[in-house]
Order: sequence, then structure tokens, then C-alpha cells
Amino acid sequence: MLLRFVPRVLVCLLLLLTGCAADGGGPRWAAGMATVQESRLPAQARETLGLIDADGPFPYGKDGSVFGNFERRLPAHKRGYYHEYTVPTPGSRDRGARRIVTGQGDEIYYTDDHYDSFRAVLR
Repeated sequence: MLLRFVPRVLVCLLLLLTGCAADGGGPRWAAGMATVQESRLPAQARETLGLIDADGPFPYGKDGSVFGNFERRLPAHKRGYYHEYTVPTPGSRDRGARRIVTGQGDEIYYTDDHYDSFRAVLR
């Protein structure tokens, strides 16, 4: 009986020591997606997240507008579920290709290629 118990205890200890949860450590909404830690985002993306947290003010008129998810790169939800925010690109003369998209379930996604791909932002 003791021999059966030891491996389970060792696995639990390993998970605790490495800081991983049994489900992979990330939020459920990020399952199966590429992820990025907030601290690893470009400085401009972290600043945009700060503006989102503070509820503005936003530098671009389209910030906070509904993101339609027409590319279907994010999980399907009713229109109005997602909102997008511009992440400034140094040297760009327009809004550039970088965005943060938020969901009503506290999801945060980052794209640096104008919606061709997304990474779930882990805070």
C-alpha cells in the first residue's frame, strides 16, 4: 500500500515545486492556445493593458470597439463579446498591426500580426 502512495506524493510535490497546476497551469480559456506572460509582452502592450485596467483614456478612437472575430482565430461568442485595443508600434505612421483583444470572461489576447494569430496573455 505504501508503495502505491509514494509516486502520487512525489508527483504532487513536483507540481508544487515547479509552480504548475495539474491542468497545465493556465486558465481554462487559454487551453490549446499559444500563451505569453504579461511581463514578456512589448512595453507598449503592457502600457495598453494598464489603460484597459484603468478604463482609459485611450489614445485611439477605435480603442474599445467591438472586435468581430471574423478570422475565427478566437473561440466563438456572440457579437460584442470581444473588444479590441491598439498597441502602438514605434515608427508606424498608422495604428500598426499590434492589438490586444479582451473578452467578457476576463480573457486577454495579444496579436502582433493584425489578427493572423493570437497568444493568450497570462497575468
